[in-house]
Amino acid sequence: MSRGIYIVANDKVGENAIALLNSIRYYDPEVPVFLIPFNDNYQNVAATLVQKHNVQIFPDLDFLNQFTNKIAEIFDRDFLALPNKMRKLVAWFGPLDEFLYIDTDIIVFEKIANVLDYLSKYGFICCDYHHAGRGLQDIFSPDIREKGIFTEEQLSDVFNSGFWASKKGAISETQMYDLLRECSQHREYFDFSRQVTDQPILNYIVLKAIPQRFNLVKIPGGGAGSWAGSKHFQEKDRALYDGEKRLQYIHWAGIAMKPGAPYQELWEYYRYLNEPKPTQIFADETNNIWQQMSDRIKKLFS
Repeated sequence: MSRGIYIVANDKVGENAIALLNSIRYYDPEVPVFLIPFNDNYQNVAATLVQKHNVQIFPDLDFLNQFTNKIAEIFDRDFLALPNKMRKLVAWFGPLDEFLYIDTDIIVFEKIANVLDYLSKYGFICCDYHHAGRGLQDIFSPDIREKGIFTEEQLSDVFNSGFWASKKGAISETQMYDLLRECSQHREYFDFSRQVTDQPILNYIVLKAIPQRFNLVKIPGGGAGSWAGSKHFQEKDRALYDGEKRLQYIHWAGIAMKPGAPYQELWEYYRYLNEPKPTQIFADETNNIWQQMSDRIKKLFS
C-alpha cells in the first residue's frame, strides 16, 4: 500500500512551496510527495522541489487536464473564482492509496504523514477548528440548513480545505462528477462571499460521499489550533505551541506572507533552512507592489 502527500503549486507560490517541503523533509526525509501543477507555469518550482526534496510530478497529467476541462464544462464561467484550485480533487485518483493533501501556505512541526494512521478507522481526516470558529462561513449559506440538505451532526464536520487526508477509491470518478454537477445546479447552497473556490465544493462532496469522518482537534481535551491568525501561539524549538499542546502545523489561510505577517520569522527559518538567508526577503515583492501602484497612478493622469 502506498502512502504519501499531495500539494498543488506553481511558480507563483514557489517560495511557500519550498518552505513547506523544507519543513516536511525536516521531520520526514522519506515520505513520497507529489506535486499537482496548478497550471502550466510550474517548471521552476518543480525543478527545485524535485532536486532538493525528491518530489515527484503527478504522473497522469493527461487525466489532470481532462479533469480541469470537465470542471469547465460542469460549472458556469462565473461560478468559481479560481477553477484550477479544484485540481486538488484529483488526489482521489492519483497513485497514492492513502494520502494527505497540504496547501503550500503551511509549515509542519512533526512527521505529518503519521495522521494517515487514522485512515484505518475513517475515510476522511481533517484537523482544524473551522467548525467551532467560523462555522458555516466560507462554506455554506443558510439555505443548506434551512432546506435540510445536511443534518446538524454533518454540519459540525465542516473543515478548512488546506489540510485533509483520505483514501483512493473513497470517492469514485463517476460519483465525483455527479456531485460536482449537483453543486453546479445549486449555487445558493454555498458561501463564496470571500472568493473561496474549492472549500465549499469539497465540503459538500465529503459530507455527501464519505460517512466515516474524523477531525483530529476533536480528540478528548481538544487538539491544538493551526491558524496563523491566532496570536497566542508560543514558539519553542522551531515549533509553535497552543498552551502545552504542540501544533501539528501552522496555516496562513487568508494571510499573505509579507513584512509584519504573524509568525513570519518562523516561516523564514523553514524557508531558508540549509541555505543563506537574504537580507531583504520581501524586497522584490514590495517593489513590485509599488511599481503596480505607480503604473496605476500614471494611467489615471495620462
